[in-house]
Amino acid sequence: MTSKTVQPQENGDDGKIPIVDFSNWKPNSTPEERMKVAKDIVSACQSVGFAYITNHAISPERLAEAFAWSKKLFDLTPEQKLQAPHPDGSSVHRGYSWPGLEKVSQAMSDKDDPELAEKLREITDCKESYDMGSEEDNYQPNVWISENTLPGFRSFMVEFYWECFGVASDIFRAISLGIGLEDEDHLLKLHSGHNNQLRLLHYPSLPAAALENEEFARMPAHTDWSSITMLFQDDCGGLEVENIKRPGEFMPATPIKNAIVMNVGDLLQRWSNDNLRSTSHRVTMPPLTDRLYGPNRIVRERYSIPYFVAPDQPSVIECLPTCTSETNPPKYPPISQGEYNRMRAMMHYQSKSAY
Repeated sequence: MTSKTVQPQENGDDGKIPIVDFSNWKPNSTPEERMKVAKDIVSACQSVGFAYITNHAISPERLAEAFAWSKKLFDLTPEQKLQAPHPDGSSVHRGYSWPGLEKVSQAMSDKDDPELAEKLREITDCKESYDMGSEEDNYQPNVWISENTLPGFRSFMVEFYWECFGVASDIFRAISLGIGLEDEDHLLKLHSGHNNQLRLLHYPSLPAAALENEEFARMPAHTDWSSITMLFQDDCGGLEVENIKRPGEFMPATPIKNAIVMNVGDLLQRWSNDNLRSTSHRVTMPPLTDRLYGPNRIVRERYSIPYFVAPDQPSVIECLPTCTSETNPPKYPPISQGEYNRMRAMMHYQSKSAY
């Protein structure tokens, strides 16, 4: 590997991704209790860009059900999964993406660059995914597996999508309060929930040597394009977060059962004038493989469910009033969510004409 993994003792004040307990973020909580939660999450966003969120509103039973549906989906035959193929090109993120279709990278462009896109794909991402959004999003309409093939899948995922947004709404309110905005709904007013993305991810098992020799990748280092990301992960491990203080070093985001791994996305970093950090992260070898030896080592499969929360497309991302001053002017020009999304998406998917 070209970058180094370290044990979780470099990021944050205590050397770990902070754990933020949301049990006191309730309508009947005192202002002091709510402010404690707000300050804790903003501190995590400033020092690491990541936080574990515990005691959130999605029950363990509901999460187990979501992962069970994910496994049912990815256990389908290739022909069944291709009943809902990802649309051609990079403008829409919906439906099923087979291994090798998507290439995650940090590359950004405002025009097609087939040469760069081809170069990025010299190492294939070994994963498959299924993306969904709001049923009211006409720009990115959902592409569903047939109800006859997977009965009940669509109705569950539509409900789960909005349950996730309920938690995201509380996170936005806490962040707004924590960075000193007078209205705790300031950020939420720009996020209707209709421009979000719910993704089911499956990383198949593969030989450990294929990852070590960089014949394949699981998910290369990148930042997220969203405002925030909420991630539910299984117990496999493999998610790693870059050390802000030592670029190029990564530490494990060790799974905590039923916790959300929340991270700041690029747009919230721009909004906050770099006060909140959009930190690079990747998925690579899970820790279990460190204890396996020999030429036939196999990296176990991994499931995760990220929920990307983005502002509505016309929203303009410009510096928040509490994040700028005469001595700290805005670092970024205003940009619409749609334009930023287009530049980041350009390199992730090639159109069929590129092959």
